[in-house]
Amino acid sequence: MASVMFNYLPPKDTGLDILYEDTHLLVVNKPAGLLSVPGKGSDKQDCMISRAQSEYPQALITHRLDMATSGILVMALDTETHSRMSQLFQNRQVSKTYIAIVDGRPVEAEGKISLPLICDWPNRPRHRVDHELGKASTTLYKTLSYDEQADTSRIQLTPITGRTHQLRVHMQAIGHVILGDNLYADEANIKKADRLLLHASEIHFKHPVNEQPIDIHCPADF
Repeated sequence: MASVMFNYLPPKDTGLDILYEDTHLLVVNKPAGLLSVPGKGSDKQDCMISRAQSEYPQALITHRLDMATSGILVMALDTETHSRMSQLFQNRQVSKTYIAIVDGRPVEAEGKISLPLICDWPNRPRHRVDHELGKASTTLYKTLSYDEQADTSRIQLTPITGRTHQLRVHMQAIGHVILGDNLYADEANIKKADRLLLHASEIHFKHPVNEQPIDIHCPADF
């Protein structure tokens, strides 16, 4: 199969939704449907970092969110902070929490998903579980509420590792796909939402310069 193609229609630029700012860091709420960094082609240059750099030319991306995912994105405002922040991510010293709406109700109200992931190369950008070649991947989940009428659950997701599409593939793998996921959901579940219902809602880390605790919350709008 050929790789999955998509028409990029980024949301209207209404200005930065700034969650935190100091002389070293800029933290924004990325809207769903916007790339974190430029993609290939002139039609994919509008992205979160380019919008931030229009106001903060020195801004540097420190991590990414999937285009379809909304929520907290951390940027550095100088190269030294960028290097230190990147080290925090690499050393797993940054804790992130996501909120998702998924199909059905997990049998266990909370648990751990440990399934190795690899790029599904013929169907990229999709990823898949591969017990032989996949990279170790772990996600913690907790059911926050269940909507019996819609047969959907609000889930809190905490990635221990940071693989591409990890949360999306892990939830699909246990039979509870995230609503609106046009890569991993079936047609019925894609139609249940007008976007991927996945949002980066919390981030916690020690400031890379002064080592003071940084705790940022950004509630999901769904």
